[in-house]
Amino acid sequence: MQIPVQITFRDIPPSPAVEAAIREKAAKLDRYYDRITSCRVMVEAPSRHHHKGGHFHIRIDLTVPGGEELVVSRDPAEHADHSDVYVAVRDAFAAAERQIHDLATRRHANHA
Repeated sequence: MQIPVQITFRDIPPSPAVEAAIREKAAKLDRYYDRITSCRVMVEAPSRHHHKGGHFHIRIDLTVPGGEELVVSRDPAEHADHSDVYVAVRDAFAAAERQIHDLATRRHANHA
């Protein structure tokens, strides 16, 4: 990545362990498609109005050459297991991997 990964925490104190997990997943994305120019990740805690079992919201914004931006936003209401921040991060990056793979496939097909 040309710009280091930017991680933002909303309504949750920053966690070095969560940051490390995110940086590891972002580095893996870079191996799939080495032309990613930036990666911004937002981790949002469950609403304070919820009692136990709130779900984390993860948003990943990737920028690639040509100004194209890929956005992964995992809606916590759709995923019952996102009460664990690490599961939410894993699932968001899995979706980002699929988008990067699709982008790489499209770009390769256009240049072939």
